[in-house]
Order: sequence, then structure tokens, then C-alpha cells
Amino acid sequence: MLKYRFHVLFICMYLLIHPQWMHGQYINEEPFAHTFSIVAFDPETGDMGIAVQSHWFSVGTTVAWGEAGAGIIATQAVVNIGFGPNGLALLKKGISPDSVLHKLLQADPARDIRQLAILDTNGNIAVSTGKMCVAEAGHQQGRFYSVQANTAESKDVWKMMAAAYEQTDGPLAARMIAALEAAQAAGGDIRGKQSACLLVVRKKPTGKIWLDRKVDIRVEDNPDPIKELKRIYIIKTAYDAVNLGYYYLEKNDPDAADEAFNKAEKLNPGNSEMKFWYAVELANKGMDDRALDVFKTVFRQDPVWKIKMLPRIVNAGVLNVPSELLKRIEKL
Repeated sequence: MLKYRFHVLFICMYLLIHPQWMHGQYINEEPFAHTFSIVAFDPETGDMGIAVQSHWFSVGTTVAWGEAGAGIIATQAVVNIGFGPNGLALLKKGISPDSVLHKLLQADPARDIRQLAILDTNGNIAVSTGKMCVAEAGHQQGRFYSVQANTAESKDVWKMMAAAYEQTDGPLAARMIAALEAAQAAGGDIRGKQSACLLVVRKKPTGKIWLDRKVDIRVEDNPDPIKELKRIYIIKTAYDAVNLGYYYLEKNDPDAADEAFNKAEKLNPGNSEMKFWYAVELANKGMDDRALDVFKTVFRQDPVWKIKMLPRIVNAGVLNVPSELLKRIEKL
């Protein structure tokens, strides 16, 4: 009942600002993505990121914007989605976050119900909380980061986000997740939980967007989206370790490869596939004993890899080893 009253009151207020709604002209371009978020820059790596949670479906598709060579934008409260792509375009031209913020808000008659945070490739930040954003609403800036929230349980929400980010070590993504967890622990969004997003991009573009986005995870609808976001991020980190292991194998450094794959196993235990393809690479590289040990573990864990997958990759030429080694693998 409380949530219903909240939405009715807010829609009434919004109609006063956008009277065209009362004449049947509403188009779903400005969703009510009330939320809390963090934008941040890692001066050591140059990475830029945003993490956000909301009691609104698919919050990442509207609130979180980022591009290598440009920066990060969080557009929230009653979202002006155009702030995202338009703001990034201005940042790419070298315009400062303060100037971008001023330009976007000055052109928006509904600026009082917007919350906007902008970060550039050097970690410069500009942020604004509109005076009509639903309480509790506010923001706090720190060195190379900003946290902002609206419709929050209390002002402690963004204060605790800032403290958690500053006190957490590790990669940028992990520190931003810690900030979201702290926000939720302080009460979070008064409406509850539904979706979350985590985005990290490089400082300089490579020309390949799939490489520019180092982390891109969205939880569209989940009863505990931050927990799910963290779970997926840990799995993503495990696969990053797998890829690093393959890199070391290419460099003929099996010890470093083992270390990387052991890290992956600890992060995502019980994943047979990661170990199976590692064994394949070891075998193809002529590291027979190592390959046999890993194959043996995989086949015991899940026989389907031996019974169904092994003959198929042999026929496809993916596993290309001498017949003597192949027989030893098949006998495991």
C-alpha cells in the first residue's frame, strides 16, 4: 500500500511538470529509475566504471552509460535517457564534466527531478541532485569517485557507499560492488530491490568495443540483484583467469598457466568445462603428463566430456595429438 501511494503521489507531481501526459501524449522515454549508484575512476589502470541498483526493471539500460575515450554518466531519478549518449558525445569532444552537466541541465525544463553524475577519462567529476528528487536524495564526492542516491531510506545510504568504496581494496569493479552492498545495508532504496548493473570501460579506446568494455554485467530482474551481480562478477573473474592461462600457454610458461587456472578453479569450483579446455590446450602443446592429470579429473567429475565431447573435438581437429597420446586419454 505504501509503494502504491508513493507512485500515485509521484505521478501527480510529474504531471505538473509534464502536462502533455494528461493529453495522452505519454511515451515511455523517462522511466522512474529511482536508484543509488557510484561512478569511479582508477588512476592506476585508467579504468572508469559505474555500478547501480534500483527497484526498477533493467536499470542498467537507462541509468548506466560509459565509453572508452569519453567517460561515464549516471542519469537517474526520473531518467532523462538522452543525458547518456548526448553527454558522452560532449565528453569525447574534450568538454569538461562541469560544462557538460551545465549544458545538459540548462536545456532540460525538468532538471529539478533529475540526478546526474558525470566522470571523464581523467577522473574529473560533476554531479547534481535536483531539488525535487524524491527524498532522501543527495550525493557525495571523493577522490576520483561520486556516490548518489534518491528515494533512499536515509542520508546514510550514500555516506556508507563512500566509506565502503574508500575502505575496500582490489579492482575497481569489486570496490564499486562493495559500495552497492554498503548502500543496501544502510537501507537502500525504500521500495526494495529489483535490478543492478556493473560497467567498467578502458580509459583509451582500442577501436574494438568488445575489448573496451572490461566488465559489462546486468541483472535485469532478481529478488537480490546485488548478490547476483557479485556472483556473476566472480564467475567473470574466473574466466578472465582462464584466458590469462591460455595466454601463458601461448608464451610456453606452463607454471604461470597453472597458477592462473588454479585461481579460476578457486573462484568457480566444480566447473568442468574450464578444466576440459585447459587439458585440451595442454595436450596440443605437447605437455602430456599435465594434460592427462587434468583430463582424468574432468572425466571423473563429469563423464560426458569423455563420452560425448572428446570424440567430437578429435573429429573436428580441435584436439590434434599423436595417436599414442589420444589412446592414453581415451583410456582414462
